Amino acid sequence: MTNIYTQVAIKDLERLRVVVKTQHMKHYPESHINNYEADKIIESLSPMAREKLIKLAVDYGISEL
Repeated sequence: MTNIYTQVAIKDLERLRVVVKTQHMKHYPESHINNYEADKIIESLSPMAREKLIKLAVDYGISEL
């Protein structure tokens, strides 16, 4: 698996975490919704998918929830 911390800027990583936690992990138990689990999902995404999620987060203001 790739190291997400060297591939994505910290601000963008925070945006991705918000999107993943609110959208991809909405059916997870509350005890499993954390940065570690979100980072595992983010790492599994392709670089193109990450860029699209970042763009959507910025365009729709999702990262400011």
